[in-house]
Amino acid sequence: MKFAERMNHLGTETAFEVMARARALEARGRDMIHLEIGEPDFDTPQNIRQAAEKALREGKTHYGPSAGLPEARAAFAEYVQKTRGAEVSTDQVVITPGAKPIIFFSMLALLDAGDEVIYPNPGFPIYESMIDYIGAKRVPLMLSEKNGFSFDADYLASLVTTRTKLLILNSPHNPTGGVLSRDAVARLSELAVEHDFYVLSDEIYARIQYEGEPVSPYVYPGMRERTIILDGHSKTYAMTGWRLGYGVMPQEMAQKVAKLQTNSNSCTCSFTQIAGVEALRGPQDRVDAMVKEFRARRDVIVEGLNKVKGFRCHRPAGAFYVFPNITGTGKSSKEMENYLMDEAGVAVLAGTAFGSNGEGFIRLSYANSQANIKKALERIAAAF
Repeated sequence: MKFAERMNHLGTETAFEVMARARALEARGRDMIHLEIGEPDFDTPQNIRQAAEKALREGKTHYGPSAGLPEARAAFAEYVQKTRGAEVSTDQVVITPGAKPIIFFSMLALLDAGDEVIYPNPGFPIYESMIDYIGAKRVPLMLSEKNGFSFDADYLASLVTTRTKLLILNSPHNPTGGVLSRDAVARLSELAVEHDFYVLSDEIYARIQYEGEPVSPYVYPGMRERTIILDGHSKTYAMTGWRLGYGVMPQEMAQKVAKLQTNSNSCTCSFTQIAGVEALRGPQDRVDAMVKEFRARRDVIVEGLNKVKGFRCHRPAGAFYVFPNITGTGKSSKEMENYLMDEAGVAVLAGTAFGSNGEGFIRLSYANSQANIKKALERIAAAF
């Protein structure tokens, strides 16, 4: 078949490929510990499931507005206003099937070929994939282990040009677990206003932060008009398979994004949105317990990895990933991914799955039980 040329620029998310390979080995009898996929290992809280069941019984199975059900948009706006501490109106919210469409739709709505996008490297691979697919220009913001995988404001300023149209942030960060300081967010917000570019702030892990309070660029002067907040229910409420995400953006842009949704998937599942309202307005004790357990797992895995010869592991401040430096082993990131799967029965991701600046690192997700994490650490230590 003769495909469109743009398909050559579309990347992928390696975690699913590695998981498929690990599952294939399991099917042949190999015992495997999965630390490759970024999915909470907790069940969706019962009150959320019950809300979906009730909505199904009541026939909430039909089309809804492309931007989302009015009552859901209002609840999501209320939640973002409460958690970020800045005014949000219902008409700024667009609800999507998962949070990835907010990345895609935002870029489609804002970018022309040749526009420059500053994005974190290492970082979530879909950022780079969508930049390339649209024909914009990649400008990687290289994150360094020595400063906790954050960045210096002067370095960011040096990347800004007259062609800069968008800056992508992710805090807490995938794959490193790094968190931006309040000062860093304030300074980048000043740069956005000064140079008139937009900020896509990926805050999908905002509720999974262990030290300090999360801060969004949305709250700073002049940023309500130029910030797109990306959030969703997958990580916080263990709802990955429900496919429920949303964006908060200027009203004019929300109308464009809703039109893109009309032209792609029409709308987001109605009963899923109703369950999402219950998630935000219902009890939060299950979320608090999950974050507490993630913190305990983080401490176990960081301590264990730092005892392995050739490994050096920074302690993350958020999300549920560690990104250890493995240069001391003499293996490349991809070699380490293959070695641990084949020799130790532990599935991890090469750092290069998140960009060229991930060489020398691997990502491990500690969204698994402490017992399995300890077993994985024993296997990794034995392999070295």
